[in-house]
Amino acid sequence: MTQASDRAPLSFENDRGSTRSRWVAGAIALAVAAWMGSGYILPAEEDAVEAEAEVAERAVVVAIRRSVAENTQQVFVAEGQALPDRDTIVRAETSGEIAEMLVTKGSDVLGGEVIARFDVAGRQADVTRAEEELTRAQREFDNASALLDRGVATVDRVAEARAILAAAEAAVTDARNALGDIEITAPFDGRLEELDIDAGEFVSTGADIARIVDNTPLTIRVQIPQQALADIRVGQAADVSFITGETGTGTVTFVGTSADAETRTFTAEITVENDGRTIPAGVSARVRIPTGELRAHFVSPAILSLDTDGTLGIKTVGDDDRIVFHEIAIVRAQTDGIWVSGLPDEARIVTVGQGFVNDGEIVDPRPEDAGEGGETRVSAGIPDPTSDAAEAGDDTLIATERDLDAGRDE
Repeated sequence: MTQASDRAPLSFENDRGSTRSRWVAGAIALAVAAWMGSGYILPAEEDAVEAEAEVAERAVVVAIRRSVAENTQQVFVAEGQALPDRDTIVRAETSGEIAEMLVTKGSDVLGGEVIARFDVAGRQADVTRAEEELTRAQREFDNASALLDRGVATVDRVAEARAILAAAEAAVTDARNALGDIEITAPFDGRLEELDIDAGEFVSTGADIARIVDNTPLTIRVQIPQQALADIRVGQAADVSFITGETGTGTVTFVGTSADAETRTFTAEITVENDGRTIPAGVSARVRIPTGELRAHFVSPAILSLDTDGTLGIKTVGDDDRIVFHEIAIVRAQTDGIWVSGLPDEARIVTVGQGFVNDGEIVDPRPEDAGEGGETRVSAGIPDPTSDAAEAGDDTLIATERDLDAGRDE
């Protein structure tokens, strides 16, 4: 009987198929590794489509409007004051009593028209007195000359008589001139703004009599900044609006070449015809001088935005549906909008939702649909309501009606 200790252990190392399980395990491990790496090496087309759809679902919806630049007139605008063409104080050329007033304060007068007359009787008496003095002086001179011829008078006496005669002749001339200056006349056509004399009043030589203002034409004086001086030239046309409501067309007649030391501005003058003197002198006026043409877009001020640096600009949508911020300059402002430069000739301007997007961000642009009252019906910032993100209450920005109003204000 064979003992248990004499039994030999079984061994399958040399048996056929003993290593098959190892090969099977290795093949399974390689297949798993290949399957896991296939997503990195050869991504599925379905995954890319799903990723793009997810991005589209999360893109902010904005309203856009296509805008094409137009040639617009650049205009220099300045505030000024209307000055009269001539403003003169009339002074008395002689002294005497005012006998008659022929016009009243506020009257329109013509050049050479009589304003007042001095007393003629007193002046005539002055002429008679001067002529009598001249006769006496002439007689004294004749007598002195005759005595000198007979050797009785001296040369000094004759010289003294001659001086007295000359003074008498001058007095007659002055008296006759004074008689001719009994009328105070207007030096030019204008309006009698001031009249400081009355009948019976004594007026001294050189005293102020009246003030006459001629406001045909008017001269508008404005100040031009240094940077705009090159755009303003003599001969340019200008539109003028007066604070009284009247308007007119003028011409630049003067541009200064020396700047004010304090303001660093240059004086310019615009002449405006004022037929009938309907526009008073001294009123405020706004001057608009066209200076050239520029390509610009006409937009609403509500669509303007500020970037992170505080730069004023407008947001547009590029061909790749990305937001592009353009720095702009305001060319001209009107009551219904503004003209701006700095945009491409053709642009898709964001009109609603610009406050919810930033430069470089992908958006879902949709043409604005103006309903009643001109309100845009595109809801900025609202994703597609059929998307999973909307159903799941995703954190994508959803604008309420109040938010939309705030976005328009921006």
